[in-house]
Amino acid sequence: MHISFFNRSYWPDQAATGQLLTELAEDLVARHGCEVSVVAGRAVHGAEASARSARLVSRETRNGVTILRANGTRFWPGRLAGRAANYLTYFGSSNLAGRYLARPDVVVALTDPPIVGLAGLWTARRAGARFVFLCEDVFPEVTSLLEHFHSSSVNRALDRVNRRLIGQADAVVVLGERMRRRLVEEKGADPSKIEVIHNWADCEAIIPGPRDNAFSREHGLTGRFVLMHSGNVGMSQNLDVLIEAVSRLTSKDKLVVAIVGEGARRRSLEIDVARRGLANVRFFPYQPKARLAESFATADAFLVSLKAGIEGYIVPSKLYGILAAGRPYVAAVDASCEVAAIAREHHCGVPATPGDPDALAKAVAALYDDPGQARVMGENARKAAWQFDRRAAVQRYYDLLLRVTGVARAA
Repeated sequence: MHISFFNRSYWPDQAATGQLLTELAEDLVARHGCEVSVVAGRAVHGAEASARSARLVSRETRNGVTILRANGTRFWPGRLAGRAANYLTYFGSSNLAGRYLARPDVVVALTDPPIVGLAGLWTARRAGARFVFLCEDVFPEVTSLLEHFHSSSVNRALDRVNRRLIGQADAVVVLGERMRRRLVEEKGADPSKIEVIHNWADCEAIIPGPRDNAFSREHGLTGRFVLMHSGNVGMSQNLDVLIEAVSRLTSKDKLVVAIVGEGARRRSLEIDVARRGLANVRFFPYQPKARLAESFATADAFLVSLKAGIEGYIVPSKLYGILAAGRPYVAAVDASCEVAAIAREHHCGVPATPGDPDALAKAVAALYDDPGQARVMGENARKAAWQFDRRAAVQRYYDLLLRVTGVARAA
């Protein structure tokens, strides 16, 4: 079975979507004997960002996966013009790259950028292949809920694209039950085509570790209570509320808030922290995969947050690494979000009303003041993590793609 993925983010990009897709593609090759190609862009996050290339499309191979790099612009994404240019130039190159692919049995398109699914759909139609839409984010709702992206014409175009991809796909993968309901109730999706496959963590690579480790010692975090946000520092996470909440917790003298990652909002948050003189908030870059286990082990608890009303349009993938690391978390999300549902079901997190700094401060203080309860929640988190392990998720993708393509399982 030849599977071709379309998504801008892929190795060596350290953004969560790129890391997850890299693991999926490489495991489909190594564990299931598939032929896999990926139409990706140049990496934009992390120290290993791809070098610039004058070619519209370049080819490379890593761990058995053929990677076609569809090059585009890399303007600052904090404004609509820059983000739109990045989207459109990658989209144009990805259409060209699709013509260089060996004939796939199935094309799987993700949502980075939100229009790339069209390139995947057109490639599938030209090749006579099946088409699967992997809905990482729902558009235009994601853009309309974020700052600087209020354009009715853009939103209408994205809505048409999203509905077309959902309607024409042979299968639609969503990341949780709330997202499934969103697509059925709001986008008219056929429930029989929808498959819920959660994102994952590698429970063998990320394990509960000691808080006193090389990462914590290197950064002076031993002996402190570390609340960590790890991942994209963007507009959907509502981290301004975290800074406001931390300003209410200055009496917690061992508390350190570690914001690990990059994104459009990081610089403004750094300015706000400096303006407030909050010495207990520290910023770190994306951590390489080799140090991820140490970084996660440094935390006593994590924050998973989303702006109110955005649940089901976005599903925070960072949750699964937190569970694997055996740490509790503050779920500053709507009650219907998967993050909150897992916290309730497995007793591994503390809820907080999204957008409410007082509620967030109270939730953080509850974990800070009761380390015994925080430890029990962390143990519960690790038990829950095995439901969302990498191997189980990849198996579900493999089984789905076999069904969609009708390719016979090898003996």
